[in-house]
Amino acid sequence: MADPRSHTAPAGGTLVLVVGPSGAGKDTLIGEAKTRLASDNRFVFPRRIVTRAASRWEDHDTLDEARFAIDLAAGSFVVHWRAHGLSYALPATIDGDLSAGRIAICNVSRSVIHSLKARYRRVRVVLIEARPEVLVDRLAKRGREQDLATRAPAARPDLDPGLADDRIDNSGEVAPAVEAFMALLARYAGG
Repeated sequence: MADPRSHTAPAGGTLVLVVGPSGAGKDTLIGEAKTRLASDNRFVFPRRIVTRAASRWEDHDTLDEARFAIDLAAGSFVVHWRAHGLSYALPATIDGDLSAGRIAICNVSRSVIHSLKARYRRVRVVLIEARPEVLVDRLAKRGREQDLATRAPAARPDLDPGLADDRIDNSGEVAPAVEAFMALLARYAGG
């Protein structure tokens, strides 16, 4: 277990890390929660930064590689990672949100879970899952062949079961998965 003195944010806030394979519906669930919780200032949805243009399947802020490198050097990110030939990061504004006792919900790579757990006292990991055939179908509908080649379910190892605090199956209609996600967020908020 990490030394508590290494944590930079007080225990008041909770960082919710939403992870899962491409096509599982992470951004869909986060987007629905953001809409429903728009008037509840206990919740914030820091926007992930990616060096690829956003799309209807992936909602994020976009930077080119040069600007990403400048912002990284300036300390503008709490964490960054590379995946699929792209750079990803979370903004440093998360520190202020957690210090204020808010619940920050973010879509991240499973590769940064350990570093974020070492940085913050209260982290919850929500694994969004879907059956392999559903993932393949959703990726095919995105029309990006590289996603099928590099993000196919068989190409990625499963998350270490001990890292996920909660799991949601989003293989079918989205409404039950949204309700399950909202129930988790209410539980994390203590309500």
